[in-house]
Amino acid sequence: MPAIDDVARLAGVSKATASRALSGRGHVADDTRRRVQRAASEIGYIASPDAASLVTGRTKNVGVVIPFVNRWFFGAVLDGIERTLLSAGYDLTLYNLPREGPERARVFEFFLARKRVDAVIVIGVDLTPHEIGGLERREKPVVSIGGSGEVSARLAVDDLGVGVLAASHLLHLGHSRIAHLAGTGAAAEPASVPGLRAAGFLETTDAAGLPRASAHGFAGDAASGDPETAGAIVVEAEMSMAGGYEAGLQLLGHPAHRPTAVFAASDEMAFGVIRAAERLGLSVPRDLSVIGVDDHENAALYELTTIAQSPAEQGRLAVEVALRLLGADEQPDAPADPLPDSGAPMSTRLVVRGSTARPSG
Repeated sequence: MPAIDDVARLAGVSKATASRALSGRGHVADDTRRRVQRAASEIGYIASPDAASLVTGRTKNVGVVIPFVNRWFFGAVLDGIERTLLSAGYDLTLYNLPREGPERARVFEFFLARKRVDAVIVIGVDLTPHEIGGLERREKPVVSIGGSGEVSARLAVDDLGVGVLAASHLLHLGHSRIAHLAGTGAAAEPASVPGLRAAGFLETTDAAGLPRASAHGFAGDAASGDPETAGAIVVEAEMSMAGGYEAGLQLLGHPAHRPTAVFAASDEMAFGVIRAAERLGLSVPRDLSVIGVDDHENAALYELTTIAQSPAEQGRLAVEVALRLLGADEQPDAPADPLPDSGAPMSTRLVVRGSTARPSG
């Protein structure tokens, strides 16, 4: 079986240079790196990750913790993470994390803390101090996309600002009976993504003078179906198309208690609301305006007005930050650029399509 000595001999370099060229660690001239890689390919040499780990103390593996694998946003973030790790020569180990219970504890106390990963990227998970402390004691950097917790670096959009922007758009159109479909746990976990979006929504509707509607919905003339009272209401639901559909049926079912606009905490929820409106014979946007968050790949198909973010770019940036924290791309003659500011929100933008309009009448 070919060895690193054979690669070095064929490429005309030292064994140490050949090792640096193939591992990607340390400075090697580009021409030399390509020559070593050609030599390795020619004789079929494959570097042993276990041997490299013994030398460097690194596994070239990053653990990724994700709460859902079947929702578009998380899948898009994961795609950005995987592509960037592969291009950097790193492997990925995926953990689909439940909200609570013994399975979650095992992920943090055994798989991530004791198994061989160099760093951890967490997507949309609110970490406890105990979970973070266990990883930090083992010197594993933790990069979080969204979620909450005092981790090594946290990247997020301005979720409070997302709520403000969505509510402001609907108010600007003239809506005064507005509902927000928030993710489950928004009220109980105000620092979470759903909690912050709900807070931004209520902050804006409060400032506009809209009273908060009761849990029973908006008041109105039940006989004529004519709404009388302006207001804002927050209803929690699962952040999925099915969750938006079920909540939409309940929210829109009675004409006297029906909003004229809905801000959904995700595009998938918004798709469900649009489907519920169709089921009830309502037209979007004539009878109901709907705005979501994400700019899902099917948002244009639904003509959905949304607040766009770039999940794949968030995944790429999380990997960049994790590798910088590991010092994986440092070169002696090329000082690394500063770490991206984990306190600065990532960009979002309002994309107006056909699902929002002025209220009819």
